[in-house]
Amino acid sequence: MKAETYISVDVEADGPIPGPYSMVSFGMTVAGRMTGRRFERTDPESLTFYAELRPISDDYVGEALAVSGLDRETLLREGRDPAEAMTAAAAWVREVCGDDLPVLAAFPLSYDWMWMYWYFLRFTGQSPFGHSRCIDIKTLYAAKAVVPVAWATKRQMPREVRSLRPHTHNALDDAIEQAELLQNLMEWPGAARERDAGGADGAASREVSGAASPDPSGAASREVSGAASPD
Repeated sequence: MKAETYISVDVEADGPIPGPYSMVSFGMTVAGRMTGRRFERTDPESLTFYAELRPISDDYVGEALAVSGLDRETLLREGRDPAEAMTAAAAWVREVCGDDLPVLAAFPLSYDWMWMYWYFLRFTGQSPFGHSRCIDIKTLYAAKAVVPVAWATKRQMPREVRSLRPHTHNALDDAIEQAELLQNLMEWPGAARERDAGGADGAASREVSGAASPDPSGAASREVSGAASPD
């Protein structure tokens, strides 16, 4: 079985869906490598790719564009041609993965995968991640924490799995932050194992700063330090 290289990807866009709207930037970083059952971390700042793109349509949602902090007129003048940027991105993925299978990782996957897959197919004809080599960090946490997907938000995660980096809405910054979250979750034993190891008393709640949320097991809510991040 081939090893897999996990690529953390974050996308900023000027609307809800690709085609009518545009991806304005994306960042990628190597988060780690999976060999059989063993996960190996990679320094998320060591191998990165970032691009700001020229819009592909006249339509955009001002509120969505404002999230990225990018200026539309500047992107129209100086943004990279989407075909050139996606070709370069695919080449970068192949280079950093070598003989490994590339796996796209995102939080939540549904948003970033939608944009990247559409842009790869539209501008290069194929995706280096195929049609399904991807991992949803949100679902990974839900499964390990044994909570509903709706509760799998960053603000409700225990401190030991969250990245200490701020969520800036710069696509590369957020891809690096997200890579650290993935790394921590891959190494986290999960809530069920922690309860088994600690017994009934070990199921005591983790503290969080901010509003409490329900816990499916009836345990007290976890607290989150710092400003809350969106899903």
